[in-house]
Amino acid sequence: MDATKGPEDVATVDVHAAKDLLGSGHSYLDVRTVEEFNKSHIEKALNVPYMFITQQGRVKNPHFLAQVEAICQKDDHLVVGCNSGGRSLRASVDLLKAGYEHVTNMGGGYSAWVDSGLAGGDKPADELKTACKFRP
Repeated sequence: MDATKGPEDVATVDVHAAKDLLGSGHSYLDVRTVEEFNKSHIEKALNVPYMFITQQGRVKNPHFLAQVEAICQKDDHLVVGCNSGGRSLRASVDLLKAGYEHVTNMGGGYSAWVDSGLAGGDKPADELKTACKFRP
């Protein structure tokens, strides 16, 4: 555990660099809500929500690290993404603090992935993106 890790310690790449990393064996960890993930997501993505939407507002998933540990090893190469980049940055910091060694944040999130034409498929881009925006 390294409690000194912060946002400045997270490597953030754009969606094209993220696509290259995914093509070279990295896993994609999507930290959006299950509802967002089910609407549309990157092929072979793993989904562990970083936050939940409750009647009280947004709440951090108290089991986030345990759920990631159940499907990812500490030495796995992970690209972390959300909808716009905020949640994934915070999730990346938590993962680094927990001892994950190879964590990369996808800047701009899934919205930027769709805007860059990487989502493919036959749905219009507006249908792929979610309206709910999380801001730090």
